[in-house]
Amino acid sequence: MITFVEGGVYFLLAVVAFGIEAWAFFDCLRHRANAFEAVSKRTKSFWLGMTGVAFAIGALSVFTGSRGGLFGTLGLFGLAAVTAASVYLADVRPAVKDAGRGGSRNTGPYGPW
Repeated sequence: MITFVEGGVYFLLAVVAFGIEAWAFFDCLRHRANAFEAVSKRTKSFWLGMTGVAFAIGALSVFTGSRGGLFGTLGLFGLAAVTAASVYLADVRPAVKDAGRGGSRNTGPYGPW
């Protein structure tokens, strides 16, 4: 019984991590390449590579159903993958998103004046 619950919890964590990784990858795809360089956040190719590898590892974790090991739900590569996707979403995405808007000059801290 405990093994069943533990496996279910690991699977749910893997699904949540896969969702984060998919969000980061597809969000990175939709932004222009020059927006990344304009805000000094490396290149679009770099972030596509990082989030793409994270997306692939997340897919392996969810769809192969492996437990433990390097490619397991919470293995070394799984943790590195969700960390890379989280860094993109927390640091790079907001900067690139603001650069894509064109930087309107008449905005205050809570929106337009």
